[in-house]
Amino acid sequence: MIELANIRIPVARAERGDELDVIRREAAKLLGVRPGQLHDVELRHRAIDARGGEVRLVCTVRCVLADEQRVVARALRARRKPKLRILAPEEIEDGYAWPEPVVRDGSAPGGRPVVIGAGCAGLFCALALAHAGLEPLLVERGDDATRRTRAVRHFEQTGELDPESNVQFGLGGAGTFSDGKLATGTKSAAHRLILRALAQAGAAGRILYDAKPHVGSDVLPVVVTELLAQIQALGGEVRLRTRLSDLEVVGGALRSVTLTHEGAEERVATQQLVLACGHSARDVYDLLLARHVTMERKAFAMGVRIEHPQALIDQAQYGRHAGSPVLGAAPYKLVEHLSNDRSCYSFCMCPGGYVMAAASEPGGVVTNGMSLAARAGANANAGLLVNVNPADLPSDAVLAGVDLQRRCERAAFELGGGGYVAPAQLVGDFLQGVPSSAAGDVVPTYPRGVAFGTLEGCLPAYILEGMAEAIPLMNRRIAGYNLADAVLTGVESRSSSPVRVTRGPNLESVSTRGLYPCGEGAGYAGGIMSAATDGLRVAEALIATYRA
Repeated sequence: MIELANIRIPVARAERGDELDVIRREAAKLLGVRPGQLHDVELRHRAIDARGGEVRLVCTVRCVLADEQRVVARALRARRKPKLRILAPEEIEDGYAWPEPVVRDGSAPGGRPVVIGAGCAGLFCALALAHAGLEPLLVERGDDATRRTRAVRHFEQTGELDPESNVQFGLGGAGTFSDGKLATGTKSAAHRLILRALAQAGAAGRILYDAKPHVGSDVLPVVVTELLAQIQALGGEVRLRTRLSDLEVVGGALRSVTLTHEGAEERVATQQLVLACGHSARDVYDLLLARHVTMERKAFAMGVRIEHPQALIDQAQYGRHAGSPVLGAAPYKLVEHLSNDRSCYSFCMCPGGYVMAAASEPGGVVTNGMSLAARAGANANAGLLVNVNPADLPSDAVLAGVDLQRRCERAAFELGGGGYVAPAQLVGDFLQGVPSSAAGDVVPTYPRGVAFGTLEGCLPAYILEGMAEAIPLMNRRIAGYNLADAVLTGVESRSSSPVRVTRGPNLESVSTRGLYPCGEGAGYAGGIMSAATDGLRVAEALIATYRA
């Protein structure tokens, strides 16, 4: 099998027929063979290169050829040398697999492992443990995907919040209602396994090769439901609407956990607890503090969601190719380093998407973004965030960052006038320092409605100043980014955890044996792929205690 990379195809050519067939023909041309001589063609990577005004697809394929050595040698001697190699047998396999079943013996930890949180970290950790035959107990405070979707829609329509089942809590975690972006800056041999698992569970097969893959908030509930069913089929147990309410620690080692379901408490003996609860489960941080589990403050970020017309972003990114069905809705990723040594950057950019009402606590407004699989909405939205450092916090308390988030969320609730209406301001007015009175050409998509005015008072001054400095700078990268009618909606406060539950090289808590902090809530991930990868790493570390 050979791998041919850097196949560059102008978008205009890709639009003329079946995309995979066009890629196949270009690959054959580079190799100097007929398209019919390529067998078992697999598209491995597809990116969009919009630099220089000419938009191209840049692809990598794998295929089988007769007399590969001769064809490769001839192609590499050609004037237009392709990026080409013959794969070694071990490279053809993706190289990362689910763990083999372990054999328990008398030295193995007592009780089955318990995983707290059924977000991407918890789901993939529990799935790996189930493959290993450890029959994990997966605990999730929120509902299954169907009931959770119903609760989210009810909140959007009425303002009646279920603190246990919402955009933050429930099967799939916060990622279920946040577009399902799978792009990541991390590298891991586990990524291919995760993508395959998601595709087999119902995500579109293109996530296996897209450079910036996403699932879509309308598809993710199906995907996470299937992953849950796989855990159960492998012997795992799942409990929904169930919270972690206490830990029993004896001599620095975990002995049991207390779970609460509909007011009834149950003590579960276990010596292995994976804490993958997500960064919105603030009561868990309070519990860890009370049980003297070591935590530390970490940097995080806060800001707003910014909405532009998607057509403006498409034009800025793709020029005359804007609107091409081959390209779809254009994303962007921006960062500016500010004069006060902070950074302002885009986060969780949702092409053709919507701003979400993402509160999980009564009396606080939280925003986030989502896109459906088609990304066909009129607006583009993204977080516009400025970093917050531990030195910025008003106290040395380990949960001071959580306190700041909560204060900003409650201030936004008050500015919005209650009912989870969000405060909003037009970009033009924000840059001039004057309140807004109404929307312009950009219609805000936040479902509870917005109250136009000023964002002052719901975020620290250094965040507002950072955004005001960054927006004109970002306009140099995305023409029209400083559009006067673009909408800023506050607040985006849950982009990352302000706390890290400190763990050692074996991924175990440095203070509590048997406790494995995991994923975003523990401070070790920042997105679906990195969280799922961390879940697999923690599962490996936990499984190793049975093989020792």
